[in-house]
Amino acid sequence: MRAVRRAAWGLAALAAAWLAGFAWFLTLAARPAPVAPHAQGIVALTGGADRVRTALRLLDAGAGQDLLVSGIGGGADLADLGRRAGFDPAPLAIRITLGRGAVSTVGNAREAASWARAAHIHSLILVTAFYHMPRALIEFRRALPGLRLIPYPVRPRGMRRWDGLRSWAGIKLMSEEYMKFLAARLGLTTLFPGPGPKLRPARGGAR
Repeated sequence: MRAVRRAAWGLAALAAAWLAGFAWFLTLAARPAPVAPHAQGIVALTGGADRVRTALRLLDAGAGQDLLVSGIGGGADLADLGRRAGFDPAPLAIRITLGRGAVSTVGNAREAASWARAAHIHSLILVTAFYHMPRALIEFRRALPGLRLIPYPVRPRGMRRWDGLRSWAGIKLMSEEYMKFLAARLGLTTLFPGPGPKLRPARGGAR
């Protein structure tokens, strides 16, 4: 019986620690985007048209000089991204680079690091979903030590601040993201870096 009680207390302590960490993670994810961000460059991590649309609007508004869209799969080009985002990127194409090598957040960070070093960029606005931002910041700070990062979280429709927790799907998403966040903090994600960076200017050529 004593062993059973100890096991029960141990499980209860683990559950309490997990819930406390989860609450902290939710607080990190709920931080709002800055009102008027400005940096040398902007990086958008693919995963939703709202991220690309937000990054394009920031570039158009002069928040940064150049934009990297990292994690583009298949044969999608800038025009395809613009159509999905509901934004015509053609006037900005000369300032946009497409990253096709990343298949994970670690890959996004490595791709951004290669791009930033080549362009001598020392400050970045990072655009991704709010629930993904805490983990993305860990990977980017690891890959780009000393570079100034300005998080610009995007909140998809239906997940404004805490609204996403009102459904089972939202709770599941945030719980899974929290576990990935813990893995990133422990450095486990670096064990599987994936393919190397593959950068292409949006308007022809290769880098």
